[in-house]
Amino acid sequence: MTDMRKCIGSTKFGIEAHEVPSENFPAQPSQKDGLGRMCIAHWKQYVRALGQAAKARKDAVVEVATEAAPTVPDPAAAKKARAAKLEPIRTRAPRGRRQATPAAGSQGDAG
Repeated sequence: MTDMRKCIGSTKFGIEAHEVPSENFPAQPSQKDGLGRMCIAHWKQYVRALGQAAKARKDAVVEVATEAAPTVPDPAAAKKARAAKLEPIRTRAPRGRRQATPAAGSQGDAG
């Protein structure tokens, strides 16, 4: 008689929980018993559904972004944006050698 385990399934993707022989589960070393929680066939179906859902979300974001973008770009704005990218950003004064200037009334002052 084979040892039966429960495949947990996924309600989100329409995979029903059911009993399956233990040899139909993939190895999962991080689990206490060393076996996965879904049978191999449903695990593949679950991973495929996750990938399709991620692709659909990505396509929806790209579609929204293309709708919001102007169809004809403004050449002056594009030129300004390129100039802003090329201009270096300075957060402090550049370091350099300081030249000593004599104080008024010192020996270097002629007068």
